[in-house]
Amino acid sequence: MTICTTYNSMLEGQAFPHLVLDTTMSGMGSETVKSFTSALALPTVSASFGQDGDLRQWRNLEDSEKEYLVQICPPADIIPEIVRSIVLNQNITNAAILFDDSFVMDHKYKSLLQNVATRHVITPIKTASETMDGDPIGDQLQQLRKLDIVNYFVLGSVSNIGRVLKAADQIGFFNRKFAWHAITQDDGEIKCECRNASVIFVKPYPNTAYQDRLGSMQRTYQLNALPVIAAAFYFDLTLHSFLTVKDMISDGAWIKHNATSYITCDDYDGKNSPKRAGLSIRKYFNKDTSEIPTYGAFLLSTNGQSFMEFQMQLTSVDVRSSSSDKSTTLGTWQAGFDNNLTLVDQQVMANMTADVVYRVVTVIQKPFIYKDETAPKGFGGYCIDLIEKIAEILKFDYEIVAVDHFGTMDENGKWSGLVKELMEKRADIGLGSMSVMAERENVIDFTVPYYDLVGITILMKLPETPTSLFKFLTVLENEVWLCILAAYFFTSFLMWAFDRWSPYSYQNNREKYKDDEEKREFNLKECLWFCMTSLTPQGGGEAPKNLSGRLVAATWWLFGFIIIASYTANLAAFLTVSRLDTPIESLDDLSKQYKIQYAPLNGSATQVYFERMANIEARFYE
Repeated sequence: MTICTTYNSMLEGQAFPHLVLDTTMSGMGSETVKSFTSALALPTVSASFGQDGDLRQWRNLEDSEKEYLVQICPPADIIPEIVRSIVLNQNITNAAILFDDSFVMDHKYKSLLQNVATRHVITPIKTASETMDGDPIGDQLQQLRKLDIVNYFVLGSVSNIGRVLKAADQIGFFNRKFAWHAITQDDGEIKCECRNASVIFVKPYPNTAYQDRLGSMQRTYQLNALPVIAAAFYFDLTLHSFLTVKDMISDGAWIKHNATSYITCDDYDGKNSPKRAGLSIRKYFNKDTSEIPTYGAFLLSTNGQSFMEFQMQLTSVDVRSSSSDKSTTLGTWQAGFDNNLTLVDQQVMANMTADVVYRVVTVIQKPFIYKDETAPKGFGGYCIDLIEKIAEILKFDYEIVAVDHFGTMDENGKWSGLVKELMEKRADIGLGSMSVMAERENVIDFTVPYYDLVGITILMKLPETPTSLFKFLTVLENEVWLCILAAYFFTSFLMWAFDRWSPYSYQNNREKYKDDEEKREFNLKECLWFCMTSLTPQGGGEAPKNLSGRLVAATWWLFGFIIIASYTANLAAFLTVSRLDTPIESLDDLSKQYKIQYAPLNGSATQVYFERMANIEARFYE
């Protein structure tokens, strides 16, 4: 049976409707009622969801029609406005708003955070039937995290809020990087099988002035439907609407303003709507009645801006082991549009915000990054000093993890290492001495290098020259020293032998040389001394008297001159060659030598360069 059939039957039975009480929420049914009542000019009080312009069939009403076609927003339509107040108070830049079927958010997509610089997503809470397997809510939260969202608002019943918080706890979404807000119409407390969850819990706060009235209505009329605020709203709206019509009939306004004329749906041609100029339900609705509100008074304004007055209480709740372990009152919010929060302590509220904690991924590479157990983050190096300074200036915190390599792309175009972590958003910042490559720039963004080198640079350790007390002996090889020593003893022995058996030597011809001043007898000891001192600038002294001895001495002098000159030259060269030695100056020099082992860092730009050059060379010679 359609609405027109029912209405026509009422007119045929002379049961003329005084008022249409519209409790449709939204959608096609709600718009059908709006179209029906506006076309037939039926006085209506609607509790549909929607603000300015959302009620399409009542969007272009004349001023006279607005007086008897009245909309009052239900609490579930006003409560989401607290999200806007929290976002503005905490300066939130990203948000995910999840809701269940106790809230209607279709019309909130465009208006809830309008003109607020907050990147946000509004989406219903997924149920098990919407996914084939796994945890639907956990998967939903993981997808939202990939959008870099860290602030979550959950609007729904206490039971559904508990399901969302449980899923968030299982995937590790309760830490200082995330902020959670649970908003409900219910009066109960959060129950969640969570290990450790901190949430800003927002729920209705009954007006103490109306507590007795609420209890009386619950006992008298069995007003036990949940949520209590919604049941009280619809009860008061119905009662207030009936009393409004009663007052209008008593005052004669109903007949005076032609409120008793009706046409059937079949008689309506699009232009013959009954005229009810002067009929004002809005005016009488605003008048005080003898009935005390059950939950809150109605604040009547234009359609889309009228609602029941009530308060929401904000509480910081720590949920542990399925129950609320600790709660702290943060403040209240007066229901309305663009109303500010009334906080007990702004700083306490600020402490509930999500901290900016970036996940930094790096590759250990001294001196840029190295392990340091004594450091606060467990790492040290130039890059750590750099990011610490940046974090200090920009006021953020970070956590750092290390991977094996910077990252390379395989044949299938898939990346590994640090680049993969950034691409899959498991990390926010890549830190290290990472080469800028065209392939990498296609998938990640680079900062300007702080030390820009051109080409491939070869780094070598400076040669270390060992020091020793007998360093002067290393100028010549050991074999040379042995030969010099052998020549010394051989020459000394030969000189002694010649002097001992030569008839012209001093010791064999003493009478002949008795008048000479120098009377040196070349025994073996004297020969050893002569050969030794001959190698010094002091000289060896008097030479032997015999010709054979003098020839041996002359030969030794010549030998000593050559040895001393060679030793002096080698000593000078030996002391300076280590400072001037630059054995490797290019890749060609590196490839031609064999003393130094070398290799590029795995996954580095240098490795890619050599692989490409080898591939090009192989193709060139194919």
